[in-house]
Amino acid sequence: MRYDQATWTREDGDENAGSYEPLLAEKRSTEVTVDESPLPDDLTRESVELPDPSEPELARHYTRLSQMNYGVESGPFPLGSCTMKYNPKFTEDVAALPGAGTHPARSAASTQGTLELRHHLQTYLARIGGMHSVTLQPPAGAAGEFTGILVAKAYHEEHGNDRNEIIVPESAHGTNFASAALAGYEVVSLPSAEDGRVDVDALEAAVSDDTAALMLTNPNTLGLFERDIEEIAEIVHGAGGLLYYDGANLNALLGRVRPGDMGFDVMHYNVHKTFATPHGGGGPGAGPVGVVEELAPYLPSPQIEERDGEYERVEPEHTIGKVHGFAGNWLVLLKTYAYIARLGDSGLTDTSAKAVLNANYLASQIEYEIPFSPFHHEFVASADRDAADVAKRMLDYGVHPPTTKWPEIVDEALMTEPTEAETQAALDQLARAFNHAADDGDEALETAPERTAAGRIDQADAARNPRLSWQALDD
Repeated sequence: MRYDQATWTREDGDENAGSYEPLLAEKRSTEVTVDESPLPDDLTRESVELPDPSEPELARHYTRLSQMNYGVESGPFPLGSCTMKYNPKFTEDVAALPGAGTHPARSAASTQGTLELRHHLQTYLARIGGMHSVTLQPPAGAAGEFTGILVAKAYHEEHGNDRNEIIVPESAHGTNFASAALAGYEVVSLPSAEDGRVDVDALEAAVSDDTAALMLTNPNTLGLFERDIEEIAEIVHGAGGLLYYDGANLNALLGRVRPGDMGFDVMHYNVHKTFATPHGGGGPGAGPVGVVEELAPYLPSPQIEERDGEYERVEPEHTIGKVHGFAGNWLVLLKTYAYIARLGDSGLTDTSAKAVLNANYLASQIEYEIPFSPFHHEFVASADRDAADVAKRMLDYGVHPPTTKWPEIVDEALMTEPTEAETQAALDQLARAFNHAADDGDEALETAPERTAAGRIDQADAARNPRLSWQALDD
């Protein structure tokens, strides 16, 4: 593959390649002779080519790379349901404090401060969710979801209940279906009613002696609050099942209503969606799980308990074992603790109010149909053309687009969640991007984006055949 050295663009006629930032070694490198080494000959080389940039070249290289990407610090990032929330920098400072990172194998006696913080975070999260006990072990929201289902399964098995089905609404997150199947359950898909909420009649027909649990998000994926939640809980519990809360949309309820008070038995917390930690994206995340008192004996081991002023690691009586290293992704959890402690009860309540306000304000400013309302922290608009084309065009107007094509209950869905962090000016910027894309002609949408580092890519091929190293660029 060749590049024009003046502009660093491809010369192979690929119109979708966009601009190219060369590797540092492609700009300037130096051959370094390797001294004698005690390593075997097949593991050594006589010399190696190493990048040799000047300091300005190095700074500009990484600055250009950062400018070619878009993140939550670049501008509005309204991915619906994924909740790309701004991460305040003070939490990074807390996680970087000396002594914050402790080895998980250290004794309880030598890590009392860390164990105390973990215990406080367990208590905070339990109170926020209306749960009895919380485990911090799971390393991501989906992992927490799977852990919660394993806890439910262990509970049923301990009580001699042979249940093999989990009910999941058709508009639920894909991880709900995956977690249930991975735990060995058959998935029963539950259709939505005409108003976008759970069809109570369909639920009554679906539950049976085989029902282990119903997995539910509230507000749901359309941003709608399940007004029949008490009746839903009664139906599931009446059949001997458990009610599982997917914490994806807890940001809409903070300080106002708790899943435990709605009748949920087990839940996971997406700390990146609710408490402003980094989004995992395949990397370090956290997905704590809360349970009611009856399920506490099945939580992963160990749990942290306070006894006579000392903090101890305790194994629950019927534990499912470990689902991750004991401490979980501790520094992510420490950021969660810092966020909750700094905001306090009134601040968390204010967060949910602003999340709902921002979603409703943005919806009022865009020229799209929104089939389902009243919604809370997010809404799903319907494009009158290909939603993917609209999303690509929005990139040209300097914002990240919303989630597209899902949930399928809305035609050409544009699922939008601005979060509480955005100002009115940022929301107005988003609205202009929505509306400009709506007004643009078909040709502009079909060729978008035109102002980004990379043009339109084949998303299906990129997902199925990822190129995970720079060497693969020559393929």
